[in-house]
Amino acid sequence: MTDFKALIEADTGQTARSIRLLDVGTFEDWLKGQPDSIRAMATAYQFAGKADTFLLLPRVGGKNDDKSAADDFSVVAGVADHEQLDPWSLARLGSSLPEGKYRLQDSSAKRALFGWLIAQHEFDRYKELPDRQGPSVLLVKDAIAQRDEAVRQAEATAMVRDMVNTPAADMGPDKIETLVDKLSEKHGGEMKVTRGDTLEEHFPMIHGVGKAAMRAHAPRLIELKWGRADHPKIAIVGKGVTFDSGGLSMKTAAGMLLMKKDMGGAAHALALASLVMEAKLPVRLHLLIPAVENAIDGNALRPGDILHSRKGLTVEITNTDAEGRLVLGDALTLAGEGEPELIIDFATLTGAARVALGPDLPAMFCDNREMADGLLQAGAEESDPLWQMPLWSGYDAMLNSPIADCVNSASGGFAGCITAALFLKKFAPESVPWAHFDTFAWRPVAKPGRPLGGEALGLRASWRYLQGRFGQ
Repeated sequence: MTDFKALIEADTGQTARSIRLLDVGTFEDWLKGQPDSIRAMATAYQFAGKADTFLLLPRVGGKNDDKSAADDFSVVAGVADHEQLDPWSLARLGSSLPEGKYRLQDSSAKRALFGWLIAQHEFDRYKELPDRQGPSVLLVKDAIAQRDEAVRQAEATAMVRDMVNTPAADMGPDKIETLVDKLSEKHGGEMKVTRGDTLEEHFPMIHGVGKAAMRAHAPRLIELKWGRADHPKIAIVGKGVTFDSGGLSMKTAAGMLLMKKDMGGAAHALALASLVMEAKLPVRLHLLIPAVENAIDGNALRPGDILHSRKGLTVEITNTDAEGRLVLGDALTLAGEGEPELIIDFATLTGAARVALGPDLPAMFCDNREMADGLLQAGAEESDPLWQMPLWSGYDAMLNSPIADCVNSASGGFAGCITAALFLKKFAPESVPWAHFDTFAWRPVAKPGRPLGGEALGLRASWRYLQGRFGQ
């Protein structure tokens, strides 16, 4: 794991290269004050203060153009708004600048520390990446108090990315259990695991989905409890389908290509739990991860089968590729039995959410107005946007079954992410505020600080919300 703490230092006057931030509105005034050589360089490199661009300026007459700098060059960089930095304002610099120490001029960095940090993290488990000279360290004064928070967020985001990027052969249910165990041990939590055929009596939907992989990758429900018993209870649930073949309703080869990421909900849930524990948020945490592989075998779940659930509802299986909602249903039921103050679940649940909102916007479902508004506001403040979708009861009938209490997948292609969320609602406790995130957990196109691959979407928004609601 990247040593994020080493990438930010308190500014005590150390020798450092300076960073001057501009936007398109301030670029011309800056350019007018530069010597001819710098103006010519800006023109040659087509630098005009646009976001995510920068220019390395050599010394002029033995000194940098910025008299406060004391190094071989200085940096001038474009951002969207030099007075209102967002978490990604420094991401291009963090990933691109040569090794050394850097000092921002005339700007507060606190909102941009996260991007500086996470941009220097790379997933290199299976491939030797081009050598980087070394870390780029940012010196800060007014934001040093926010360093620990930025480090926590960067570590949690890196956890999600690394877990999702890891192929299923190295991120099966047992590996997720190991990660939860390490986190529990680190923070003094209490871990419980229900595995294999012992699931059948109390968590029959988790067992039903995971039984086809029983011999190689036994299904399990992983629980972690942490915090004082007299603190407010919260439950965080994550879908941990470590590989999704679609079961007997088998996906195409192209459809399976990214299915290592179907445990992205579990990665988000584990990362959010890590943030809660690292910050010592005064809550009683209950983390639940149903971890299974949706495989094909002689005992695999079949279309037309009827599953019982922990809640007592019967479910007719109309599509074995709609398995994530099944394992979540049993986990949500158990989460509700603890009578928490709120429940948040994460799942890479439907392609329909991606068709509706694209890869960057997690679909958020929540019919508690106060909680929904709080999450949306937190997402806006953290530049981790969410989009609320309706839990519209008018579509409940699409889940009706003639022989069971409901089907697991509505027929036809209409409102796929909504009917999936309505299915989950049947298992979430009515009296407890509940939010469901249908997140992609993947970035198909790279952006500064956000490489192609696994991605945390909705994580920082959820954390900001929990901080605001339960923080001291």
